[in-house]
Order: sequence, then C-alpha cells, then structure tokens
Amino acid sequence: MQAFTLYLPTKLVFGKDSVTGLKDAIAPYGKKVLLTYGGGSIKRIGLYDKVLEQLAGCEVFELSGIEPNPKIGSVRKGVEICKKEGIDFIVAVGGGSVIDATKNIAAGAFYDGDPWDLVLDSGKIGRTLPFFAVLTLAATGSEYDGAGVISNPETSEKLFLGAPNLFPVASFCDPSLTYSVPAWHTAAGAADIMSHTFEQYLVAEGNTVTDGLCEAVLRTVIENTPKAIANPEDYDARSELMLASSFGCCGLLSIGRTPSPWPCHGIEHEISAFHDITHGAGLAIITPHWMRYSLTEETAPRFAQYGVRVWGLDAKAPAMETALKAIEKTAEFFASIGIPAHLSEVGVTSEHFEAMADHVIAHWYPLTGAIRPIDKAGILKILTDSL
Repeated sequence: MQAFTLYLPTKLVFGKDSVTGLKDAIAPYGKKVLLTYGGGSIKRIGLYDKVLEQLAGCEVFELSGIEPNPKIGSVRKGVEICKKEGIDFIVAVGGGSVIDATKNIAAGAFYDGDPWDLVLDSGKIGRTLPFFAVLTLAATGSEYDGAGVISNPETSEKLFLGAPNLFPVASFCDPSLTYSVPAWHTAAGAADIMSHTFEQYLVAEGNTVTDGLCEAVLRTVIENTPKAIANPEDYDARSELMLASSFGCCGLLSIGRTPSPWPCHGIEHEISAFHDITHGAGLAIITPHWMRYSLTEETAPRFAQYGVRVWGLDAKAPAMETALKAIEKTAEFFASIGIPAHLSEVGVTSEHFEAMADHVIAHWYPLTGAIRPIDKAGILKILTDSL
C-alpha cells in the first residue's frame, strides 16, 4: 500500500430534517449570507422556506438560476454580490452544480481578477469564504470534497478547480429531499457515483481495503438505483445512494493506490462542454467503451475481479471471458435504468471530436497513468465508439 494523506474537514450531517441544524452551524460565521440555488425545485418542495427559517436574523442575498454544468457567468454574478455586499458566508442549496459554482464563488470573493482564472490555475486560490451545503441530489459528491467543475461557453471548456479550503464547512444530507428527483436525474446521478468509483477502482494497483470499499459502493448503487426509480419515496434506497455519493468522490476510495487520471471524466467534460448534456448520462455512455478500450491481457484480471466481486460472475472462468461479461453487465445496467447507449441519442455529433481530444490532452491529467495509457488516438477511438 502506498503512502497517502486523507483530508476530510467537512462535517457531514445526515438524516431526515438534518437541515434544522443549519442555524447553529452558521452562527459563528456572521450575518450576511449569499443563498445560492438552481431552478424552482427547492421552492416546490418547500425547502427554500425551511432554509430561510434557518437563516432568520441574517441579511440574505440570493443568486438563483445556477445551471446544470454550472457556467462561469453565474459564478461571476455571485462573486460580484459577495464583493459588493460584504458577504460573510454562503449557503448552497442544490446538487453538485450549485455546490461547484459556490466553490468558485467562495474563492473568487477574495480574488482581484476574473474567477475563471482560478479554474485555469487553482494555485491562484487564496482566502475563501466559508460555505455550507444543503444537498438535493445524490451524484457528484461535491458536498464532501474540495473540488468542483465549471463550464465556460465562450471557450467551450469545462474544467476542474480544487483547493484544501474549498470543502464545505458542513453539508446537510437529507435523503427525503431527493424524493422529487425525476427518474432521469436519479439514473444519471447513480451513473456519476459509479463513474467516480470506477475511476479510482479500475487502476493498475489495488489494495484490499479500498478495493472492498469501491466494490461495496458499486453494489450499493446497482441494488438501490432501480428501487429509487420504481419508488421515489423509498427512504432507505435514497439514503444508500446519498451516502454512496458522499463517499464516491472524497478521496476515501483511492487511498493507498496509484492515483488515477480519471480518463472518463476528462473525456466527458469535453462532451458536455461542447453539447451541454447531462454529465452522468455522458459518463454512462462513455464508460463501457473506455472499459473495452482498456481491456488487454494485462488488465483483464482487474476487470475480472470487478465482475466476480460486484456482479457475482464465475471466479473460475478465464479472466478475459469474465472481464468481457463484466463490461457487458455494466452497459446493460445503464440501459436498464434508462440511459441511452450512444452519444448520438443525446444529440452529440462527431463535429468537435478533434477539439475535444486536444482539450483533454491540454487540460487534463496525463492519461498515460490510466490502467491502459490513452493518447489522442485513444481518446478519439473512445469517442467514436461511443457515438
């Protein structure tokens, strides 16, 4: 097992009506608050009013309309409010997009330039505003990590920012708040959780502890996603998915092993940068094709382990045979929860594939560290096979 550092400073407050703890949590942080959220769903389910009750006594400023695949334009508006009004802290109410945008806003509040600079170079992130999250979607894990992803439509870029001080102070995770999440977004969120796990699990070197954690997360998502889709108010299923979301991207699943360059995320970020598709759906489409590209005689035992421990395949069968079955099981599962198998089905064409591949090479971690190294030709093959 390799040496590692795990830093998880966020207080995770989990359970029904957990938002009632927000008032005490924010008390030491001041009186001027920026409330960030997306569309009208938090008002329809009554969460907006509950949050305002917790903010009683504070001067509340609002930034609404934060988009899926959050845009730098929304971040700029939030930074402007923070600077103009002297905001003390932020409360993000929503899923990963709202929380990611809030992270960029929190960093931009004390930065003299354009907050997009901080996405291009996270090393420029200095002091940040404290912020809190009230989670409404199990997907990205942004409620329990120090990173985010922001899109810039002007440059067709969707890039990562991260820093140790971009963890939420506390995240309030009430599974019942996800009852109203439609089947499509429940499925896409599940695919996102699985992709986070695959990126950390399907690597050259594993270890017993983190392999077991990854396999447990994958089995949990596979078991509970159909339950949540069939019965949206299945509290236990929603709870399992929400906790899997938080654990999926916090670093816990990758400790003690060679870091992964997260190739599927690098490729999908470019797809949704150019076409603005649902992130989790894009990952679900890309993943089986990345798996097939990565499958070799050398990597087959790793994929076979996944097939045996997650899908219950025959441990005595040849590794390549089991690996191929595991990949097909993965694709079949995504189809079973309603996600298309091809990029063309969600409006993606091959028009920008060359630019996408160039962006991945320019902005993403070197994909030479993937379980099978990926160059530009490999990226183009995965994209083309996924079309």
